[in-house]
Amino acid sequence: MAYVNTLFNTNFLEYASYVIKDRAIPHIDDGLKPVQRRILHSLLEMDDGKFHKVANVVGHCMKYHPHGDASIYSALVVLANKELFIDRQGNFGNIFTGDEASAARYIECRVLPMAKKILYNPEITAYEDSYDGRNKEPVVFPSKVPLILVLGAEGIAVGMSTKILPHNLIEVLEAVKSELQGNPYQLLPDFPTAGIMDASGYDQGMGKVLVRAKLDTSDEKRILITEIPFGTTTESLIASIENAARRGKLKISGINDFTTEKVEIEVQLQRGVYTKDVVDALYAFTECEVSISVNLLVIKDNLPTLMRIPEVIAYHAKQLVAILKKELELEKGHLEDKLHARTLERIFIEERIYKRIEEMDTAEKVVEAVRTGFIPFMHEIRREITDEDIDRLLKIPIRRISLYDMNKARKEMQEMEDRLKEIAHHLKNLKAYALAFLDGLIASEGPKCPRLTEIQRFDKVDVREAASRTAKLRYDRVTGYLGTEVASGEELFPVHEFDRVLVIRHDATYKVMDVPKKMFVQKDMHFCVLADKDELAKHVYTLIFQQKSTGYLYIKRTTITKFILEKEYDLLPSDSKLLAFTTQTKGRVVLKYKKKPGLRVLEEEFPVSDFLVKGVTAGGVRLTTKAVSSMKLTKS
Repeated sequence: MAYVNTLFNTNFLEYASYVIKDRAIPHIDDGLKPVQRRILHSLLEMDDGKFHKVANVVGHCMKYHPHGDASIYSALVVLANKELFIDRQGNFGNIFTGDEASAARYIECRVLPMAKKILYNPEITAYEDSYDGRNKEPVVFPSKVPLILVLGAEGIAVGMSTKILPHNLIEVLEAVKSELQGNPYQLLPDFPTAGIMDASGYDQGMGKVLVRAKLDTSDEKRILITEIPFGTTTESLIASIENAARRGKLKISGINDFTTEKVEIEVQLQRGVYTKDVVDALYAFTECEVSISVNLLVIKDNLPTLMRIPEVIAYHAKQLVAILKKELELEKGHLEDKLHARTLERIFIEERIYKRIEEMDTAEKVVEAVRTGFIPFMHEIRREITDEDIDRLLKIPIRRISLYDMNKARKEMQEMEDRLKEIAHHLKNLKAYALAFLDGLIASEGPKCPRLTEIQRFDKVDVREAASRTAKLRYDRVTGYLGTEVASGEELFPVHEFDRVLVIRHDATYKVMDVPKKMFVQKDMHFCVLADKDELAKHVYTLIFQQKSTGYLYIKRTTITKFILEKEYDLLPSDSKLLAFTTQTKGRVVLKYKKKPGLRVLEEEFPVSDFLVKGVTAGGVRLTTKAVSSMKLTKS
């Protein structure tokens, strides 16, 4: 028992935490899973402007990622195909067809400037030891953009999962701008495979979306699929169409796939079938329409957290301002250090302070002579002169002193002064600076990132309505079998597999069931009809029955509109015997009475339409108390 407790309380929890934090769920700060972060870190370390063999990148990344080369390679290909951070050379597969990339030794990649612009700044990045303690890797990148929304993510961890849809980069940047300005915004997914999307069920990163393929139906005898839903490939889409055709859901004569850089699938229709007859079935029975459920789960503050898009945008708007502030302060510190050094160097050379050390015979006197030489110029110097400053000045070679350009030095120092003033201005107006940064990204990346997915409102196609009724329902009165696979007997009406039928037997019991392939219902079945709302409302059932205990005759008129599937019902009260059944509304009940003394009327007629239509539980209306010799139900 102690072993089991340790297994669950310690080992399992540690494993679950590891899978959640270090493998499956992306971090809110940079939107990356650990393997993606390590790939980008490797590419940034290796960057020399040239392409690198993917195999070399994978090998370099293995210093940081302890799960083998296959997982690194596949993650690199997926990240590269997002075309945001990685420049590709060679066959990286096809996101439309699902074709795989070439082997790692045949393809090359390099990091794009975009990655450096929004992710890379080692001076403000927190690092931690790699898994073997030999190297340092970033905990998270200081991302200036909410990449969690741009890239999207999908992952399954222990007891939880995440499914974040990709969004358009420019629209995300505009949303961050709106957040900084306090303006309202709406942000909806945008897929690399384009397609048409109904986002009415999308609840700010939660809920679901419906995505459809884009169909060209201009030719009434063929359909061209030019865009596919997110999460599908042309291969899986074609397979779903062929499967639907085999099951009789679609009437097509062939499929041709002409997809290369763009999707082009031709669906040829059978003779006598037109595009308007097939479109709904394509959406209902194939991957031409898919529903995607989403779940925006991220790692935030070291814990898995469910978030909404406004929360993510607000978080990153604050993060952007904080990162830009850190970068400005860093640049300010570097410029001040550099300006201090250049000021000392200028005074040291221009005022010939180096001449003072010619007659000094000890190192201490040399340092003191230089320090004393700067006293008249302390008003030009920004801070205290340190021993390190003096040591650096003393190491200036004579050649550099002789070639020193005073005008060039002053111009360079003036540029530093001007930049420091700009930085001071930006630090006082961080929001405006952040907005300008976003505008710059939008201007540079906008032409590369048009919206691909069209937004529309459409209803999910009901498979029952889209299915074609091609099967024939038959009933054999001799054997009592009903179904689509009954070979002989009476053909009732066409059906499809989603239909339900109402069956009324000769003993006045009835049941609603799914369309059977072959089922014994009863010999001499009274009635069978499609059990859909409109069809059932058309039929009124008239029953003539006799109460066994009294011998009295009754008439009952009713409709059947409510039922529980596969439940047996009875149209007659107990202790009753059915004499006649009809669905006609203009008939008459003709009764002939037994002769007896004093009885003058020996025959009587009752028009069926004179009796009200009541519920199925009603007991019926008594026709007579006289003894009946015969009963006949006429059609008129």
